[in-house]
Amino acid sequence: MKWQDDIQYLKGVGPKKAALLAKLGIQTMFDLLTWYPRGYEDQSALTPIASLHAGETATVSGSIMNLTEKQGRSRKMSILTALVGDGTGFLQIIWFNQKYLKQQLKIGCRLFVTGKATYAYGGQGQLAMSNLSSFQILQDGEAPEEALGIQPIYSATEKLNQKFFRKLMHTLLENPPEWQEVLPESVRTEYALMDRRQAFGAIHFPKDFEELQAARRRLAFDELYLIQCGLLLIKKQGRESRRGIRHLSDSRLTREVMDSLPFRLTGDQAKCLCAVKSDMEKTVPMRRLVQGDVGSGKTVIAMLALVKTVENGWQGALMAPTEILAAQHYESFRKQLAPFGIRVGFLSGRLTKKKRQELYDAMEAQELDIVIGTHALIQEGVHFAKLGLVVTDEQHRFGIAQRAELEKKSSRLPDVLVMTATPIPRTMTLTIYGDLDVSLIRELPPGRQPVRTFVRRPERRPLIYDFVHKEIEAGRQAYVICPLIEMNEELPIPSAEEVYEELRHGIFRDMRCGLVHGRMKAAEKEQVMQDFYENRVQLLVSTTVIEVGVNVPNASIMVVEHAERFGLAQLHQLRGRIGRGSYRSYCVLVSESKSQTAKERLQIMESTADGFQLAEEDLKLRGPGQFFGSMQHGLPDLKIADVLHDMDILLDARRAAMQTMERREDMRFVRPILSMQYGEHFKQIRDV
Repeated sequence: MKWQDDIQYLKGVGPKKAALLAKLGIQTMFDLLTWYPRGYEDQSALTPIASLHAGETATVSGSIMNLTEKQGRSRKMSILTALVGDGTGFLQIIWFNQKYLKQQLKIGCRLFVTGKATYAYGGQGQLAMSNLSSFQILQDGEAPEEALGIQPIYSATEKLNQKFFRKLMHTLLENPPEWQEVLPESVRTEYALMDRRQAFGAIHFPKDFEELQAARRRLAFDELYLIQCGLLLIKKQGRESRRGIRHLSDSRLTREVMDSLPFRLTGDQAKCLCAVKSDMEKTVPMRRLVQGDVGSGKTVIAMLALVKTVENGWQGALMAPTEILAAQHYESFRKQLAPFGIRVGFLSGRLTKKKRQELYDAMEAQELDIVIGTHALIQEGVHFAKLGLVVTDEQHRFGIAQRAELEKKSSRLPDVLVMTATPIPRTMTLTIYGDLDVSLIRELPPGRQPVRTFVRRPERRPLIYDFVHKEIEAGRQAYVICPLIEMNEELPIPSAEEVYEELRHGIFRDMRCGLVHGRMKAAEKEQVMQDFYENRVQLLVSTTVIEVGVNVPNASIMVVEHAERFGLAQLHQLRGRIGRGSYRSYCVLVSESKSQTAKERLQIMESTADGFQLAEEDLKLRGPGQFFGSMQHGLPDLKIADVLHDMDILLDARRAAMQTMERREDMRFVRPILSMQYGEHFKQIRDV
């Protein structure tokens, strides 16, 4: 038996149970092994029945003194009740709709149960337990103390209960496939980590909480260490490549474009640009992330880096996640760079076959210096004559593999510049972007207006929209953001389509309104956005399709309906669409949620405009979840490590991974482990 074998061949599973397990994502023996408990129940001590209190969760053991069965109010409901005594008192144990138990339970049977004590049927007399979290019948001669311990609680379903998972896990751990160590011996010794086999046994069935903590530390370390090794290997391979491009220092063209800018770079921008230029002037290919809050001025860094590669005789490519954002970059770059003879092209998936081929030919003939586009840039048929620099905007919308595809468009390994305006908590940067050097832009350019944010109840809508009307009358433009595109019976909240119809026929009937959402045809959506950009539309009702990359300096107000349905980072991105001009700007978050967590999140939006602080707070409130999957396509989700609470383990794992990169023997050990465990995620790592 191997860890990658189908789970159906494990004793106690079979095809039917395997199909149910597959729905949970458990398909192999290793999937089951890493189906970690979501919690634990302390059954390490027995509580005398006489000491029980209502509302208390406890473990008790006693003999059945009496057994009764009766029908509930509904004919379909049966109620089985056992009166259990332990010599100190009596307790009712109640099972609903479990008639089969009547054949197993007899007077005199000894039970071992864990549950929450309540008064029977809501009364004030006899204590009872129902909805038991654990229950077993003790065999003859079996002492209650033998059943004591810490019990795992798994994410389960009605058809696959806790008893099933515990039994299955015992079966797997008693006769496991051959264990394979994933850490070099030097790492295990230096960081005093538990044996891997022992760790898996203890994470599922710990003897005590101290052993559980040690097991969790070992397995979280494994997970973070291997991911860090994968990222560092990608980085190392890029740096060791002999095909890197060495750009020369700035000369006339770069200086002239710099002097033509209508503003001076901020301190953070200047520092970032210096790091980018320094990277480009080395023989080692640049791999740098520019991480900056909304409106911090990352795009100008990308433009100046692209000018530098053009001046050195190379071509540049900028890949944006949406057609709207790519088009905006194209227009601003063309306007700024055309006077200097720099030829900028726009590659769109909507080009006719003839136009697209003309663009391909121009790229191969180096008749274009900079090409801006969407995913169309990584399609077959796209070839550059001399691609020197690759820029990806809004990196979280792409992944490591997509970035690698664009890099392959060059005959030499190009420099890579990655940009993101999505705030990432400082504690995450090492984990998410471990294959990149990071530059941070925190300082906003002068002239950017702070956005005043308010949280309001739905009953204030008439006043809110009256204020929006006055802003538009004063010459400004406004956004109204809705979470849904169309009416949904399961979610009784207004959709974008409903809000649009209500507003354009109501208070804004004398103004030009537009609607944009993700289901519209690309051409139709682009036209509405262009009309809004050129002020032919004054009020834009939209879904989150405008979250990234819409730059309308005249827009000064935003209303977000049902704001509680958005994450803090998403609300911050939306809010970043306003305050881009010289006008005072306002964001109104409308919410009727009574949830305390939702209220806290929205209050944070009122109190701070710092995207990085918001991301930290959002993470604390919502938890890390599938952080890798959502933030960086291509990396595996974490199964046990929690980057919010395991920062100390992450730093140790990062340090160990960096040491491994320096030890040839350890690297030889780790590479096949990465291929086996995370093959698809790190497939761009070259074989040795």
